[in-house]
Amino acid sequence: MNTTTVNQTDCPEVKVPVPLFFTIGVVSLAENLLVVVSVILNRNLHSPMFCFICSLAAFNTMASLTKTWETLMIVFANVGQLEKKGSSEMNLDDVMDSLLCMSFVGSISSFLAIAVDRYITIFHALRYHNIMTMRRTKAILGVIWITCGVSAVLMVRFSHSKFIMISFVVFFVVSLAIICFLYFYMFMLARIHARKIAALPSSSGGKFGRQRWRGSSMRGALTLTILFGAFVVCWTPFFLHLILLTVCPMNPYCECYRSLFQLHVVLMMSHAAIDPAIYAFRSAELRHTFRKMLLCSDWKQRS
Repeated sequence: MNTTTVNQTDCPEVKVPVPLFFTIGVVSLAENLLVVVSVILNRNLHSPMFCFICSLAAFNTMASLTKTWETLMIVFANVGQLEKKGSSEMNLDDVMDSLLCMSFVGSISSFLAIAVDRYITIFHALRYHNIMTMRRTKAILGVIWITCGVSAVLMVRFSHSKFIMISFVVFFVVSLAIICFLYFYMFMLARIHARKIAALPSSSGGKFGRQRWRGSSMRGALTLTILFGAFVVCWTPFFLHLILLTVCPMNPYCECYRSLFQLHVVLMMSHAAIDPAIYAFRSAELRHTFRKMLLCSDWKQRS
């Protein structure tokens, strides 16, 4: 996605080696495809939570595939096999930019959906299955994908409009604030409940159950903290780039920060590779499915 400007400062533009882009793209593509296939094939994973994870992995797969293909096109253009300014190449570039924008917005939307799903799980545990039915889950996913597709086309079509860029940044900031609030609230709730249960008098068989619940709650809170931290670290530099591009397009100090654009893209691509490790590999069911698939075993049956 071309959001760079002509560098008019003494800060040289930082170039990331093409093989690094390609390697990160291939690794994240393989990881996220593994998650998508695992959720589709394993009926034990057909739940709202894993549907949102599958959606996130699908958006990450789209981003990885698009960026890998774009890297290959750059390589072919550098060796004279493609025209950098040809009409077909420009149209293909617009398509790839649209897919990248769609994957970016979709990742944020999926992340937000997962946060809301976890919120309902904790605060409305007894009514969770009545609130988050598979029918509603599919409707939410449909809205996310359609909205992201339309938004991506509009962003690329009117990419030179400041309104579009500002809207994109506002969407990110608002989503970030909501996710931060939900995760912080859930983390504090888990700590409060754990302390209350630990303060209860011991009873036959109850102490062990309370300790196990406390450990499970704290592990869940830690997982949410890791997820949110990785999201902020990997995405914030890119959106700060967009903000500076909007508010100070000609300022030399702003342009010096924007000279790191390729590093920002590497961070976003790395997030697509980190997601499966955090979301998927902390799930025993997914780990079991991965082993069965990689070992070509019968993954459908689990003892």
